Amino acid sequence: MRGIVLAAGGGTRLKPLTDELPKTLLAVDAGERSILELAVDNLATVGITDIAVVTGHAAHAIEEVAPRLEDRYGVSLDLRCNDRYATWNNAYSVWLVRDVFAEGALLVNGDTVHPVDVEQRLLAARGAAPVLLAIDDDKALGEEEMKVHLDAGRMTRINKALDPASAHGEYIGLTLIEPEAAQPLADALQATFERDTSPYYEDGYQELADRGGHLQGVPIGAGVAWVEVDDHADLARAREVTARG
Repeated sequence: MRGIVLAAGGGTRLKPLTDELPKTLLAVDAGERSILELAVDNLATVGITDIAVVTGHAAHAIEEVAPRLEDRYGVSLDLRCNDRYATWNNAYSVWLVRDVFAEGALLVNGDTVHPVDVEQRLLAARGAAPVLLAIDDDKALGEEEMKVHLDAGRMTRINKALDPASAHGEYIGLTLIEPEAAQPLADALQATFERDTSPYYEDGYQELADRGGHLQGVPIGAGVAWVEVDDHADLARAREVTARG
């Protein structure tokens, strides 16, 4: 099982902090450790030490810190640059590491601050389906959340545009992909960005589900504190969450 961290985005809503940094390198843990470092720590804690990081905006900054992270956490970081990050969405970023998830992988969004319990829950649920999605089924939902419809736990719809009242939870940006799902997922992602370069990789998940693929939701547990860092208010909340431990 390998790790994947998606860290290519420009983080425009966090300017000027992201003028020279990718948002994954913004400090959140007591003002010292970055979002990326927390993700690497979580993966190493569950025994995943071979990690591909998809870079893009300010890729040089991640290249500079990678050796320190490798030494500190005993991991190997395989940096893959998405040179289309500024014009294509992240369905392409995930497709770029299709060779990684062909071996089985735990994918983590590089802007999601969360406890290692989430990775542990996904790994504990292995065998339930070829693709497992971490779902917060406890949070009140609004317009911005990546909402899901589930049927006996099986994902049938995933989209921000879903009616919050009908959704069963929010996908929080972590996925466990088994090798058997790798080629169907790669094909679904490719079909998605070949139609339109703007969709999220979750649109590739929808394509896979529409083709009969089995994606299963795994609840992260009630009251788990996590934050998707998109703007300055999110960053402040992430720092509060990490300060509480």
